[in-house]
Parts: sequence; structure tokens; C-alpha cells
Amino acid sequence: MPRDWDDWEKWRAKHRHGRTDWSRPGRANRRAEREAHREAWRAQRDEIRADREEARSRRREKRRGRELTPEEEAYREARKAAERKIAFFRHFVPYVFVVGFLFTVSPRAAVIVALAWGIGLASHYFQAFVVPTLRRKWTHEEVERQVARTVSRERIALEDEKLRSLEELSASIAHEIRNPITAAKSLVQQLGEDPASTENVEYANIALQELDRVEKSISHLLRYAREEEMHPRQMKLVDAVESALETLRERVLSSGVKIRRDFDVPGELVGDSEQLRRVFINLIGNALDAFADAKTQSPSLVIALGENLGGNEIWARVKDNGPGMDVETQSRIFKPFFTSKANGTGLGLAITRKLIDAHGGSIEVTSVPGQGAEFTLHFPKQAQRPEART
Repeated sequence: MPRDWDDWEKWRAKHRHGRTDWSRPGRANRRAEREAHREAWRAQRDEIRADREEARSRRREKRRGRELTPEEEAYREARKAAERKIAFFRHFVPYVFVVGFLFTVSPRAAVIVALAWGIGLASHYFQAFVVPTLRRKWTHEEVERQVARTVSRERIALEDEKLRSLEELSASIAHEIRNPITAAKSLVQQLGEDPASTENVEYANIALQELDRVEKSISHLLRYAREEEMHPRQMKLVDAVESALETLRERVLSSGVKIRRDFDVPGELVGDSEQLRRVFINLIGNALDAFADAKTQSPSLVIALGENLGGNEIWARVKDNGPGMDVETQSRIFKPFFTSKANGTGLGLAITRKLIDAHGGSIEVTSVPGQGAEFTLHFPKQAQRPEART
């Protein structure tokens, strides 16, 4: 029991009306408690909904991330069709029972209900049975029209691009072959005009050099135009690099080029070892030519091998400290017959790119004038035909 008046008032207020405080402050406190409970419940409900939505999103992303098998796709379509039919019969069965019952009670009311409800039922039937067939039919027809229109545009653009490339290639071939033939013809004419001249031997040598240049250009052109048969097998890219360096060893030693090898991996892949050897011969040979033309002091060449994080791709890098290239030259070096060398055919890098494409790889160049050039090659570990990638 309370000991004094203040305690008595508190006890009375607490136990009055079934121990519930009905005073104004008490009611306000209870409202605040109820509101706090509601807010906590809403927060918990929102959190549960957010978790469920996140789980649904993860499932959707998972389904979207992998391609469905034909069986899974067929099962999904069959399930959708079954759900539409079940939804229709869920409306049709009550319709039959209700209309049948009304006919026994009031035929006029049965007719009115049958007509009103039948309109909605007919709409359900159309949606469940007719719409999917029409959608598939019209979608197929529209896709065929769009594909035909797109393919026609792409074919026209491709034919125009091939025509321009053929015109450019023909002009390059004519220029590359006409000049040395013209020079050789002029020298032979001089030999015929004065057969006893002391300079005839020099003229003959120059004419032979020009004809050798023509023969070299034609040989490179045939190699570029011919579709070489690949002989892919398990190999190591490091072996192709070492074989190319061995082929160019005399040039490397005579020019004093310092070679640094940075091989993180042996570069195991499926490819044609001879073709990849020629790729590195072309790249290293071009670097040696650039050193000689620019008279580079302390020339050095870095050859690196590695693989990507996924472990399904090999990369190779050939970097030199030569004269480098400007942006315009970089955009044209892989085109046939483009060359910055005095005696180059302009087909070395074009053939290199063609061989790399045949392996399903890619090549990129990065260069700054006066700071050297860097060629980066990427190869899949499994050889791919170009048509397999299109």
C-alpha cells in the first residue's frame, strides 16, 4: 500500500479503470507507443519486401546471364500457355454453372447475364488461345522483314567497302609495280642505245635490283591474297618467339640491339606455329628496320608474354625504343602497300594482321613519335577460324 499522499495518487492513477491510465498524458503515451509499434512493423515489412525483391532480381539476373536450353525454353512457353488456359477455365466453369442455374429460375435474367458475362469470357478466350498464335506469327513475319531489310543494307555497305578496298588495292599494286618496271625499262633502253658504254654493267645491276623488287612485291602480294591452310596444334608461343629471334639473330647482333625477354607464362595455346613464327619475324624485323633508318642510339627491344585473369587468353607485347609513329601512320600501317620504308613492300604488317585474324586474335599498336612503338597481340587459347567469330 502507498505510504504517503503522493504515492497514493500514483497508485490510484495506475489501478483506476482496470489499471489503465486514462488521463490525457497517459493516452498520449499509449498513442505514441502504438505509433512506434506501427513504424517498427512497417520497417520490418519494407525490409522483408526489399529482401524478396532483391532475391527476385538476383534470380532474374541469373536467368538473364545464362542462355536457356531449348528444353527449358520450351518448358517456359508451355507453362505460360497452360497458365493462360487455366485462367480461362477458371472463368468458364463458374459462368456455366451460374447461367445454368439462372435458366432454371429466370430465363430472361439468364440471357442478360450470359451476354454480359460472355463478352468478358470471349475476351479471355481470345487472350488465352488466339493472341499467342497471332503474336508468334506476326513477330516471325516482322523479324523476317527487318532481317531482310538490315541484311540488304549491310550487304550493300559491305559491297561498297569491298569495292573501295579493291580500287585502293589495285591503285597500290599498279603504283608498286609500275615504278620499278619503268625504271628497269629505261635502263634497258640505255643499254640498247650504247652497247659499248662502260656504265652498262651498273645499269644492268640497277635494272636487276628493280626487277627483284617487283618479284618481291608480287611474292608478298600472292602470300597476302592466298588463303593459307592452318595446321593448328598444341604449342607454346614462347617457342615461336625464340624461333623468330634465332632467325634474326645475325641482324640483332650486327645492329647491337639489346633484347629483353619478359615471359610470365610459356603461352600454351592451339595454333599454327609456323604462321605465328612469321608474325614475330615481321614485328621484330620492322623494329630492326626502324632502328636502322632512324640510327637509334642504344636500341632495345622488349618482348613480353602473359595471360589474362580468366586464363583463356594469351597476350604478347613487342615494344621498341625506336622513332615511333604519328597518329596518321598508326591508322594506316595495316593497310596493304602502305609503307614508310624506302624499299618496303607495305605488305608485312597486312600479312601479320591476316595471320593473327586467322587465329581468332587481335593486334593493337600504341606509339608516340620519338618514344618508340608497342604492338600488343591477343590470342585465345583455342584456335578459331575467322568465320566462326562472325
